[in-house]
Amino acid sequence: MRTDILVIGGSASGIVASGTAKSNYPDKKVTLVRKEEKVMVPCGIPYIFGTLGASEKNIVNDKPLLDAGVEIIINEVVSIDKNDKTAQLKTGETICFEKLVLATGSTPTVPKWLKGSDKENVFVIPKDKVYLDELFVKIKQCKKVVTIGGGFIGVEISDELNKLGIETTIVEILPHVLNLAFDDEISSKAEDILVNRGVRLKTGVGVTEVLGDKKTSGVLLDNGEILEADAVILSVGYAPNSKLAEEAGIELNKKGYIIVDEYMRSEVKDIFAVGDCAEKRDYFTRKLSNLMLASTATSEARIAGMNLYNLYAVKTFGGSIAIFSTAIGDTGFGAAGLIESTAKKEGYDVVCGTFEGIDKHPGTLPNTNKQLVKLIVAKESGAILGGEVVGGESTGELINIIGIAIQNKLSINSILTAQIGSHPLLTAPPTTYPLIKAAEVVAKQIKSHFRK
Repeated sequence: MRTDILVIGGSASGIVASGTAKSNYPDKKVTLVRKEEKVMVPCGIPYIFGTLGASEKNIVNDKPLLDAGVEIIINEVVSIDKNDKTAQLKTGETICFEKLVLATGSTPTVPKWLKGSDKENVFVIPKDKVYLDELFVKIKQCKKVVTIGGGFIGVEISDELNKLGIETTIVEILPHVLNLAFDDEISSKAEDILVNRGVRLKTGVGVTEVLGDKKTSGVLLDNGEILEADAVILSVGYAPNSKLAEEAGIELNKKGYIIVDEYMRSEVKDIFAVGDCAEKRDYFTRKLSNLMLASTATSEARIAGMNLYNLYAVKTFGGSIAIFSTAIGDTGFGAAGLIESTAKKEGYDVVCGTFEGIDKHPGTLPNTNKQLVKLIVAKESGAILGGEVVGGESTGELINIIGIAIQNKLSINSILTAQIGSHPLLTAPPTTYPLIKAAEVVAKQIKSHFRK
């Protein structure tokens, strides 16, 4: 068969790339090939174990793509010929294409150094519905689970399993959970909530071995302590799924990602790559990055989809801004850009300002939450490098606003002079808007610096 635009991979980046391509080039035939009959909402996967209660409640809706005219084929691409512009399917058919977008995603990492990781009841968290359904059945029969890795997925899954009455322990080698995304004082707040909710934490310690005969019975920590466990969840990261590209002779970087430019083009003409399989560079330092986020993936996918046939000078990807958010119970946590510890490690001279207020006004309104905002700002220029938020449901949107401020290179003065809308039920009070008040704290420090 023949198509104009072939997209391989049906998760977030593949969905957006194909939809954007069809929107920008409506006369072109767009075909999306994916292995899965049903695609999981990536960020919703942890919640199938508790809040949602079933993977069927976490399925991506195909209707918008089909209605837009995108053809979806459930199959697997097993090889690509970059010269002939063909893709071979597992069932034997060949697809000829003009343009190709690789959106093959990532796969969970199983550490080679972890002895016993091949034992029964040692699980990873892929985006595979069949695997996750089998995992759910097995995990509900367990009384004690150890999660290795205290990043977002490890924390979210552990909190969800705790809701099922399963004794859950997170083991994190860093001093705190979520420590790559948040500074210590913010991570500590997350830990306090987790512990109060019943999740057990072992931080600053690693796991050396999964114990048991054929089936896991526990884990051995590097301090000699043994934790009993009926199951172990490995949540230690993901690797780019770039094997298909590598076998086709498409160049990868030293971390295994497909090398792309700011238009998401690979080094092979007419072949693009987006999402977890594509190369990332940090927005600030331009260093190679391992960042894997659906928000980043979809941004890249829109860039690729717009630039398939005609390059738009302003529609380029300027680097990955780490924008994270999660919720533990009723408390939201968000971070964008550089946290203070990372900024200092990279050599930035920074000023930080923190303010805690409320997200509605007056504070006597029902469901009012505290809202803490921390801003990380370059001392000399006043440029916003990062921000962290702890609060209620508004946390996710507020951290997105900070992310937009970073991407648009706004200074602290832009925040101080921002005109904001206000409503008692929807926003923090205009008199003590935490984002602006945090900016005031920073501005005072910068003024004090220049007076010296």
